[in-house]
Amino acid sequence: MNPFSGRTIQVVRDLSIDEQLYLYNTAREIKSALRTRSDVDRFRINDPDVGVYLLFLEDSTRTKESFRNAGKFHAVRVNDFSAQGSSIRKKESVTDTVKMLYGYNSRSIFILRTPMEGVCRWLERDMQHYAEKHNLAPASFINAGDGRHEHPTQEFLDEFSFLEQTGWDRSRIHVALVGDLFHGRTVHSKVDGLRVFEEVYVDLIAPDDLAMPAHYVEQMDHHGFHLRFFGSIKSYLEQDRIASSWYFTRLQLERMGDRLLEKSDSLRDAVTFRKEFVSRVPEGTRFFHPLPRHSATPTIPSFLDRTQLNGWDEQSMNGYFTRIAQIGLLAGHLGDDFRGEAQTWPEVPDDFVEQVPARPKSKPDYKIGIKPVESGIVIDHIGRGKDVEAIWNHITKIRSILRLNVISSHGVFPSARDDRSYKGLISIPNIEPFDERIIKMLGAIAPGCTVNVISNGAVQQKYRLRMPRRVYDFDQISCSNESCVSHQDNHENAIPEFRRRSDTTFVCLYCERPHDFQEIWRTDEPG
Repeated sequence: MNPFSGRTIQVVRDLSIDEQLYLYNTAREIKSALRTRSDVDRFRINDPDVGVYLLFLEDSTRTKESFRNAGKFHAVRVNDFSAQGSSIRKKESVTDTVKMLYGYNSRSIFILRTPMEGVCRWLERDMQHYAEKHNLAPASFINAGDGRHEHPTQEFLDEFSFLEQTGWDRSRIHVALVGDLFHGRTVHSKVDGLRVFEEVYVDLIAPDDLAMPAHYVEQMDHHGFHLRFFGSIKSYLEQDRIASSWYFTRLQLERMGDRLLEKSDSLRDAVTFRKEFVSRVPEGTRFFHPLPRHSATPTIPSFLDRTQLNGWDEQSMNGYFTRIAQIGLLAGHLGDDFRGEAQTWPEVPDDFVEQVPARPKSKPDYKIGIKPVESGIVIDHIGRGKDVEAIWNHITKIRSILRLNVISSHGVFPSARDDRSYKGLISIPNIEPFDERIIKMLGAIAPGCTVNVISNGAVQQKYRLRMPRRVYDFDQISCSNESCVSHQDNHENAIPEFRRRSDTTFVCLYCERPHDFQEIWRTDEPG
């Protein structure tokens, strides 16, 4: 079975490193064959019953045109879906639009650019059920840029271009990322894309207002990248270790608020290359840019176009070859000879509940103001170690989310182990033991707490809760990112889901925005 057929590319790591290298080698063969006018029929799908849909809900020239021409190369049915002349303008959801288009071909590949983040991941999951119901072949979804999140297809052509520059030597790369690193999705994709190189040095050049978001920096550090930070090109060139690859991004003015727009001139000045800088750049350095450049105020000025620094022209051409390869792989036409480690996603077990020994005796008046229950549940160790106000807020949130509108008591008390730290407690008499669903919610709301099941005045069962690895299928959870496909204001009805990243952090399945474990919970009624 072809390992690529029917796959989705929402983020770079949807392909393993071996699969990415296979993609680059395939694109290299295609580029060579086209440049030497050799036979390219073996790369072509040549099946008009395969449909490639271009759903671009944001403006695009290079990405859209390279995908359109890549589809034409394959001699498949290419459908250019115009949002301006469609029901999208009548507030139809992207999900419903894709369902309508899905059944028109024996195999469908959807290429989407949207202001919403995580759309391809949601469609991958939702359309799997749709395909099974209607006996359709699995569709593939390619993210051609989603909001401020990622742009994996741009990353593939960028890494292809870096590999060409290094002569296909993957042992080491030193790259400077310059410009709007906060809003620029192409640089966000490099967190995973640069991992095809064995040793990675990254210099991040941006003023504080445009700095790379902290969670991407943390991921780079986790991958073992060697990181340095500079506020401007000028300060970068005042030291000696200059990267041989520079990757520029334009200022994403359309994604900035008024505060940054007022400062745009000074921000742009910090990341714009000037003539007096040329002598400080080492021989053999290449500049790259995802394009387009701003015609009036480019960060790579036009005086560099005819210099040896120009790597962006060839880089732009490489989008055609890498996208031919991507379509061929996901259609199942290319990739049968792949040998390597495929991307796999481990199962996520629900191992967040630990039963611990219970003391078969009641706990008399050790909590001032709370009478020990004869029968019921006591939630203990809430927010242990936090300050008193934070614990009170935590207790309020638990009661609201679990809708514990019953006769009960609660409070904040010194810890029995250390009277200098505090913990919260909720005591609920005459209530049935929590079911698995409530236990899972509680583990995600208050990791580290314990649940004591009381009967006849004594603790009969005691459970310590950890953060679940996966939280989903609750009306009370929501991604805080207003651009996420799962945010309720986008009306895509995408089911929110979070995966645990650390002992205190969840990540949205779709947009990958990190959340503190308390931030995923809504206290309002879902609407």
